[in-house]
Parts: sequence; C-alpha cells; structure tokens
Amino acid sequence: MTKGATTRLTIGFLPLVDACLPILAHEHGFAEDEGLELTYMRDVSWATVLDRLLYGHSDAAHMLAPLAIATALGRGRPAQELAAPFVLGLNGNAFTVSNALAEALGTGGELGDPEMMGQRLKEVAAARKAEGQKLRFGVVHRYSSHNYMLRYWLAGVGVLPDKDVEIVTIAPPFSADALKAGEIDGSCVGEPWNSIAVEQGAGQIVLATAQIWRRGVEKVLALRAERLKDIQPAIEGLIRAMRRAGEHFVDPDNWDTNAAILARPEYCDASHTLVRRAISDRLVLSQGGAVREYPDFMFQYHEAANFPWVSQAEWLYSQLVRWDGLEYDAEQAAAAARVFRPGVYRSALAGSNDPLPTASSKVEGSVSEALHASTQNGTILLENNTFFDGKSFDPDALEAYIAAQK
Repeated sequence: MTKGATTRLTIGFLPLVDACLPILAHEHGFAEDEGLELTYMRDVSWATVLDRLLYGHSDAAHMLAPLAIATALGRGRPAQELAAPFVLGLNGNAFTVSNALAEALGTGGELGDPEMMGQRLKEVAAARKAEGQKLRFGVVHRYSSHNYMLRYWLAGVGVLPDKDVEIVTIAPPFSADALKAGEIDGSCVGEPWNSIAVEQGAGQIVLATAQIWRRGVEKVLALRAERLKDIQPAIEGLIRAMRRAGEHFVDPDNWDTNAAILARPEYCDASHTLVRRAISDRLVLSQGGAVREYPDFMFQYHEAANFPWVSQAEWLYSQLVRWDGLEYDAEQAAAAARVFRPGVYRSALAGSNDPLPTASSKVEGSVSEALHASTQNGTILLENNTFFDGKSFDPDALEAYIAAQK
C-alpha cells in the first residue's frame, strides 16, 4: 500500500468466534498499518451474508467455505464466481444434542468416541424411525462444513442422512433456542452457540468436528472474483494484517484481551467466559460440568492453517456432489478448485518469514504423525490431519473418490 493512502473495506460476518481474524486485525491496528480502514456488517444468517456480498453491500465476507464453492457452481442461484484467498480457521464446531439424547448415547459428560458413539446413535435412530419420528439435527446451512462433516460421520457409522435421520437448517444464533424448544434433537454449530446451549441447560456437547476431520477446513474470507481484481493490493494487505492477528490470537497471554473484544455487542454479543473457553480450546460439555480441554478444537495460525489448499476445496466439492446427488463433472470440479486462491495468499506474504507451502494441494487425512513439509523459505511441521475413519483424500483421484462414496 502507498504510505498515507487509506482503502476502506466493508466485511460481512456472523456472530461467531471464528470471525475473529478480520475483527482483531482492525482492533489491534494491524489493518491500519496496511493502510486499511475496516467496517463490519453483522448478520444473523449465512444467506444474508452471501446476498450482501453478491450485491456489493460488502467487499468481503466471513463465509462458509462450501457456500463459496456452491455459489461459484450455481447451486440454488445463478452462478457467480467467488474467490477465497484466505482460510479463516480450521474446525471450531461441535455437535450438541438434547439432554435426553446425550443420556441415550451414554457419553457421561465426555466427548464421545466417533465410532462407538456412532453405533449407539445408529440404534437410537433406528428406534426413532420405527416409531415414525426420526431424529432431527440442525446445521447452519445446506452448503456448510457443519452439514458435510455431520453427514460424513453419520454415513461412516451406518446412519443414512435424509433416510434414517432428518437434517434441517437453523441459523447459528437460533440453534440453542431450537434445541431448547425440542424442535431439533441436536445441532452442529460453531462457538459460542454450543456453549450457550449448554449454559441454558438445553443440551450437551458430545462431539467436536475436529474428531471427524482433525484439520477440517471451515470459514474463508470470500469476495467476488471481479472485486478481487479491483482491490487485490488491499486484500493482500488484509491477509498480512490477519496473519498478524492470528499470531496474536493464539498467544495465551492475549486470550483475555481478545475474548473481551469478540464478546462485545457489536461482534459476538456473548459471555466473555464462553468466548475465552472457545479460543483456549476449553469447553464445558454439560451444564454445571467441569471445564474440559480439547487441543486444537479451533485451529488457527500454526501449520499454515490460513493457507487455502486447493485440495480442501476439492474435498468439499466431493461432498457437494455426494449429498446433492450429482455426478462428477470435470468442469465443475475445476470451477470449485478455482475458488481457493493460494496464489493471492503467496503474493501477499512474499518476502516475509511466513511459511508458504511450495505445493497448492496435498493428500488430506494422510498425516497421523508429525512430519516436516517443504516451504518456500524452509520447512513447516504438519501434525495429525486424519479423518475419523482412517480414510484419506487424494485430489489426484477425485473422480474415483466420489465414485467410492456412492
């Protein structure tokens, strides 16, 4: 950015803890250092966040990664090409169920083992289906990682989504209310909404999405591809500011400060205590229970967590095809892959000490023990990124992977 010049950017977001990086980039002055003035547009549903982005009310948005891909592919509306040059974080969601269902699953106030709890859930789902009243689970959007992670787990343990259980859409701020009212038996949502449900006595957290895919892609910074062309220098400045915000965010010395910022009414409008737990990988799983630590519950900054791996976009495409009942289409697959823009990320951080992967894709779910991977300026340590079922996703075998899911 030219010294003294100021570019104003409006960013849409939902009141979730994983909207933290653009917010903290502003609050700590990192964006200002890049010549950026950030304003925010808070909404209550992903559909509205997307509409504001597409109609030019916002320049960029905190966005569900699968929704950005679905929009580029024209699923549910005319196709509009979106670009995601930055991943805002990995995981950070949980599966919270009613107290009655938690008791039936026998979790005992602990996070359940995905396989063992899945088998219990299979029995409960079969019994409810036989009674003519299927279990109903809420997700934040049809095109969300919440939906895909929940479906991936359910199918993997033998519970058929849409046949054995119902899956409906509930906007995050209303998930606790829907659970408390008995409209749903469980929900997969981001923080602080799981913890709010627990605090209200509406349900219990029984599974973290990090247990389904240890390094599952979650939200991205998304913008219209045409808009990116117009303001790429500003977006690159924002990327640098958000990387600084991420480094600040993961430092335990800053948890109190950042929790206080994110809890404010204009952002998450939530309890400081609940927000601090989320950013420190600590959760209370049932009302009145002890604080439990689950490392990497919401994964930020380390291991190039913000790098937009094209292979992650391609895995999301595989799930879109699977759950929308489509066939593999090479052109659509290529369009999905183009949504993630590692080139912009690299351009923004060129010449810095930030680890920049030399590849743009990798085999997802293949790392069970720590290994060193090459970057443009050395190596980076990658740790566990496995799927719960032990399978992996090779983007070079995308069509075969999709065929094997049927």
